[in-house]
Amino acid sequence: MKFHRTDGKDKNFIENCRLLDKELDRRVGKKIERDKYKKYNQLDEIKEAIVVYEGNQVVGGGAIRRYDDETIELKRVFVHTEYQGRGIGSRLVSLLIEWAIELGYKKMVLETGELLAESCAVYKKLGFQVIRNYGPYESMPESLCMAKDLKSGRRSDAG
Repeated sequence: MKFHRTDGKDKNFIENCRLLDKELDRRVGKKIERDKYKKYNQLDEIKEAIVVYEGNQVVGGGAIRRYDDETIELKRVFVHTEYQGRGIGSRLVSLLIEWAIELGYKKMVLETGELLAESCAVYKKLGFQVIRNYGPYESMPESLCMAKDLKSGRRSDAG
């Protein structure tokens, strides 16, 4: 596997996000009105993204985006269904955590949902803890927000 640093304009990252949206529509679209999330998932402010390749094939990706001076937000993490369960998601998130530490951020936050049990398990394994819903997600009870303290500066477990 190759983990390639890029940004939100990368065509392979954009395509991976399209596949993520398609998968979310399939998995939770009947239970949750997903349109209200679109404005929070725009790619134009993403300066740090990683695309995961196996050979020339894109198998996943994810990004981080500045939330405030000390906090960065984990965004758009997705590993293609046929590659899930191999530790790729854990490695991807670990590398995004390391990048956030390199950039000097003290905390990482994310929004997910309880319906995405596999994602929640990865985040908890990597040290994220459930917090009160923040910012745009405060009035969205179907959202589950999590945070991880990055101040220790330790390299995260690569999974």
